[in-house]
Amino acid sequence: MYLTKFIENIFKRFLPSPFIIAVILTFTTIILALIFSNFVDSNSSLSFLEILSSWEKGIWNNDLLVFAYQMILILVLGNILVLSSPVSRLILVIAKKANSTEKAVIIVSVSVMLVAFFNWGLGLIFGAILARKIGDYSIKNNIKLNYPLVGAAGYVGLMIWHSGISGSAPIKVAEDNHLSSLMSSRNDSYLYSDLPTSLNFDLTVLSSANLITFLVLLILVPITFYFLSKNSFPQNTALSKENIIINDVQADIGKNRLESSRIFSTLFGLILLTAFFYQYSEELINFKITPNSLNFFMLGLSILLHSNFKSFLNALQESINGASGILIQFPLYFGIMGIMKESGLIVYVSDFFISISNEFTLPIFTFFSAAIVNVFVPSGGGQWVIQGPVVIAAATELNVPIQKVVMALAYGDQLTNMLQPFWALPLLAITKLKAKEILPYTLIIMLVGLLVFISSLIIFKF
Repeated sequence: MYLTKFIENIFKRFLPSPFIIAVILTFTTIILALIFSNFVDSNSSLSFLEILSSWEKGIWNNDLLVFAYQMILILVLGNILVLSSPVSRLILVIAKKANSTEKAVIIVSVSVMLVAFFNWGLGLIFGAILARKIGDYSIKNNIKLNYPLVGAAGYVGLMIWHSGISGSAPIKVAEDNHLSSLMSSRNDSYLYSDLPTSLNFDLTVLSSANLITFLVLLILVPITFYFLSKNSFPQNTALSKENIIINDVQADIGKNRLESSRIFSTLFGLILLTAFFYQYSEELINFKITPNSLNFFMLGLSILLHSNFKSFLNALQESINGASGILIQFPLYFGIMGIMKESGLIVYVSDFFISISNEFTLPIFTFFSAAIVNVFVPSGGGQWVIQGPVVIAAATELNVPIQKVVMALAYGDQLTNMLQPFWALPLLAITKLKAKEILPYTLIIMLVGLLVFISSLIIFKF
């Protein structure tokens, strides 16, 4: 474990917070635009103030702001679902079956991966609370457990999320005209007028290639955790006596009667779900899931599963804190995108990408570049905004199926979540674990994922 300890120390000493990284990337992009804009087109050299103007336009790009709000809602609504009473009871039932480290890591990793495939925010909080509940159960029943290993299993959903139903890239390319809108960031956007209107889920998330990849991970990851548990030393779980309250909060009788009314909230939830199935039934049949349809469904379901609006609003208040980290980062990445568009940097980068790639290697290069970028830009949505136009342009030029590079980017982005501690913060807060305690195990899981994803990109054409 010396390697993991070394990596942990590097992260602690040299890696700034995600927000500071976004600021550094902004400064870097401004400098690169000043240097390289005249190389792209000798007549388009931009002044510092012109670059700042393009930055400001990017920050307040209406389409991108809608995208940011969609992604934040996916996280928040997923959290709200986990905090509902039915899901809470389900977590408790599952936790009681984990009476050894071996059973715990298999139960947690399988459950979390299945949940995260549906919604990454739901999977993240579900895994954290499940791991914590198992820890609490082990204390009450004097069960010796390798609690950090269980915590690592609770985080593994973040290694499959981007290739799931709530993945930023697949869900956005399923929207009508998103690809053409994204490529409008290029000065030569007219070259991409033949792009498909959309890429439905049957070509990306629900493709046979991706489902097989997910199934392989669903088998190999729990097996890996099992062998790790067999070679680990169980110990008494070091947890405080404080309890996590995830049950519905009941409103006081006689106060806020509408907020505390189950009938009122149930009726509204049913109306929302009725509207959802009426509005999106045809799209669902055609395997087309968009951010709006997913969020609409989760809004109706979360209201229905909470006992009343009081419970829903309390869960909302708690869940919204988890979105604060990405709320302000999205506009900064949009500003970077604005600079790259106006300066021609995005054309410069994509042309370089094309020059070193061919039809076979492009998905591999896309995968590794996305994995590296994710360490510095721990937001799948922000990464898609910046890297999406580059890989689409390269795929178009090299005649590579666009859906393949989309999934390659998704695979790379999600892989290094096992290395990047940003999204682990909610889990660490709930489980009371430290990054150094789960990192040795998540790094091993990352190596398993690396082998699976690379093999998938080599074997399947998508």
